[in-house]
Amino acid sequence: MAKLDVNIGALHLKNPVMTASGTFGYGLEFQDFVPLNELGGIIVKGTTLRPREGNDYPRMAETASGMLNCVGLQNKGVDYFCEHIYPQLLPTGGTYIVNVSGSSPEDYAECAARIDALDAIPAIELNISCPNVKDGGMAFGVTCAGAESVVRAVRERYHKTLIVKLSPNVTDIAEIARAVEASGADAVSLINTLMGMAVDIEKRRRVLSIGTGGLSGPAVKPVALRMVWQVARAVKIPVVGLGGIMTAEDALEFIMCGATAIEIGTANFIDPAVTIRVREGINEWLDRHGVASVLDIVGVIS
Repeated sequence: MAKLDVNIGALHLKNPVMTASGTFGYGLEFQDFVPLNELGGIIVKGTTLRPREGNDYPRMAETASGMLNCVGLQNKGVDYFCEHIYPQLLPTGGTYIVNVSGSSPEDYAECAARIDALDAIPAIELNISCPNVKDGGMAFGVTCAGAESVVRAVRERYHKTLIVKLSPNVTDIAEIARAVEASGADAVSLINTLMGMAVDIEKRRRVLSIGTGGLSGPAVKPVALRMVWQVARAVKIPVVGLGGIMTAEDALEFIMCGATAIEIGTANFIDPAVTIRVREGINEWLDRHGVASVLDIVGVIS
C-alpha cells in the first residue's frame, strides 16, 4: 500500500486530502458521512475576530459546471469558536485548521493569536482572498504590499503552521506567492474563487444580493491547475491546490502540477463522502502504477 502522508511545514497530514473552508462547516456536520479522523485535514469555515452576519440573500446561484456564492464569511466570531466549537472537535480525532479572515492586519493578527492558544489546532489558513466581503478579504490579496502587511502582522503573533490562501483575481499570482513566502508563510493554498456574476433576465437584474460572487466548481479547474503549476515553480514552500476537484483523477492532476496536498470544496455539496472516495482513489492509482509514495509524483509536470 502506497504512503499517503505529507508535511505542510511542521504540519503532518496522514494523507493529502483536506476540505476547503466554507464547504464543510466545522466538520461536525459531516460526521454521519465521513470518518473525520481519516481525512488529511479539515479546514473549518471562515472565522473572524468579531461576529459577522454575512451578506443578504440571495447569496448562492447555480451555474454551468459550478456555483456562485456571496455568503460573506458569516460566523459567530473567534471567541465563540474557542468556547463552543473547539471542545466539540476534540473527541473526533480529526486534524483541524482554522480559516482566519479580517478587515485589517490587526484584526487578522488578534484572531490568529486566539487560535494560537488552542493546543489541538496545529495550523491556520489565512484568507486574504475572499471576493465576497465589503472590507478586507481580497483587498489584501491582490497586491504584494497588502498581502505582506497581513502575513507579517500575523506571523508576529502566530507560532504554528501558517498557510496563506491566494486570490486568482490578480495579474501575477506567482508574484503574490513570493511576497507571502518572504513575509513568513509556511505554505500557500490556491485558488480561492474567481469573480463572477449571474443575471435573471425575467427580473432584469443580477441574481446575487451584492451583484457579484465567487465562482467555484469544475469550471475553474483549468485556471486553478495553471496557477498551482506556476506558483509551485516560483516558491520553495509547499503548495496546497484546490479549485474544481471532484475526483481522485482531478486531485492527482493538482499533485502532479506541484501541490503537496489538495482541498475539496464544492464537491462536498454534491457528495458528502467525496473526500474519502478521493483519498481511496489516489491510493488505488499509486498502487496500480507501482508508486511507493504520493510525494514521488508531486510536481512531476515540468
